[in-house]
Amino acid sequence: MRDKSTHERCVMKKGALLTILTAVMLLAVAVIAEAQQPTKVIRIGILLPGTEATTVHLTAAFRQGLHELGYKEGQDIILERRYGESKLGGLSDLAAELVQLKVDIIVTTTDPAIQAAKQHSETIPIVMGNSSDPVGNGFIVSLARPGGNITGLTATSPELNGKRLELFKEAIPKISRVAFLWNPDVAAATLDHKETETVARLLKLHFQSVELRRVEDIDSALAALTKEHADALILPGGNPVLYSSRNRIVEFAAKRQLPAMYANEEFVAAGGLMSYGANTADLFRRAATYVDKILKGRKPADLPVEAPTKFEFVINLKTAKQIGITIPQSVLYRADKVIK
Repeated sequence: MRDKSTHERCVMKKGALLTILTAVMLLAVAVIAEAQQPTKVIRIGILLPGTEATTVHLTAAFRQGLHELGYKEGQDIILERRYGESKLGGLSDLAAELVQLKVDIIVTTTDPAIQAAKQHSETIPIVMGNSSDPVGNGFIVSLARPGGNITGLTATSPELNGKRLELFKEAIPKISRVAFLWNPDVAAATLDHKETETVARLLKLHFQSVELRRVEDIDSALAALTKEHADALILPGGNPVLYSSRNRIVEFAAKRQLPAMYANEEFVAAGGLMSYGANTADLFRRAATYVDKILKGRKPADLPVEAPTKFEFVINLKTAKQIGITIPQSVLYRADKVIK
């Protein structure tokens, strides 16, 4: 009897051990199978209002931001890029195309492009690389609590235009007739125009308003500048048409020996005289941090919109020499970057 009982216990132990081994093997197979499941590749739509050539530095900055956060293009993410070619009317169709592709996130910049993305989706997260007035344009409820599917960065405000003109006048005291080149079709541009005109009046400058709505109209706009005999030119930010036409505008200013103040450093890099504003490439790099937070589960509605804490004053001394301008040393000391 004792031997039979011992035998039965041995059989039971072997059965239990076999059960455990089977369970362990099944668990191992499940873990291996799960590890072999293909990881979902995130599709990020990038909607840029300009051309590929004029915005290549923005996509490069965004890629850099993603790389710094550990993402690998082609493995973790795929970028679906669409360019408006500086024609604001085509942005809506491009935004619709990205929505049809079922991208996970849309990254865009400037108010017209943000509006186009918003028009076609209230669910896909939209990250702003730069908006001049996200609250005023109705993109978000507030900077602290966006409240919808849009968040990101804002870089400019109407007050910047006044500061820009003050710096311009300090750098070149002799200017008296300032032309403001702008696009009324950009919602926030009306505030830019009003602020610049107000400060021009305070500085006792003659203010000339010149409109540029389409790239095709650039020749007539530049002709208007010549006709009115402006002795200085100032441009606001957030305008895709001006931004994409920066080489033409800079060339015109150089040929006419017309000192000009711009909102974006890209104009100075192209040969413009000076600029004052936020670094747009850096803003686009920082947009990657919003993408990362959203992919990790954060909701755009709860992610505060960032505003830059620093604006850069850039001067091109080479251009100043070419057009016969001497920048006071006191102004050069205030510059964040001087191109020689």
